[in-house]
Amino acid sequence: MSRVGKKPVSVPSGVTANLSGNTINVKGPKGTLSLVVDERVAVKMDKSEIKVDPKDDSKEARALWGTTRANLNNILTGVTKGFERKLEITGVGYRAAVQGKNLQLALGYSHDVLYPIPEGIAVATPKPTEIVVTGIDKKKVGQVASEIRAYRPPEPYKGKGVRYADEFIFRKEGKKK
Repeated sequence: MSRVGKKPVSVPSGVTANLSGNTINVKGPKGTLSLVVDERVAVKMDKSEIKVDPKDDSKEARALWGTTRANLNNILTGVTKGFERKLEITGVGYRAAVQGKNLQLALGYSHDVLYPIPEGIAVATPKPTEIVVTGIDKKKVGQVASEIRAYRPPEPYKGKGVRYADEFIFRKEGKKK
């Protein structure tokens, strides 16, 4: 039994959700998102709740049960509050700046890295060493933050590179004489 899947998802006020076939469309104050539900999972809508149940007792249906409920909750959270990931840049001369629809990163290479910002995502640089990625789709926000981090992941000796704000870098001791 899925502990996550058992809980119904409550639809907040100001959000409209409708089910058509296997697709759930959600419209809120920040935008619209849709989720295609697997056919092994049944979705029932009440007035202000959405309930997810497996159609049979197979391992795949039970696995998709909690996943579908979590994805549905993420969509409802996204259209009401939105999601945000913060990145920090550590290193001498390392900095970031938003130029139009591109994020310009100076990460110690011989050239600046230009990252094109995708649709539906907003990137801000409040400080030259801080990047804030925001959007309504949790998967997209996480993917963009991961791609930016991948240009220069933090190294364990000095901690230089791009890291998540809540990430802990395990530091190693240098070579001894």
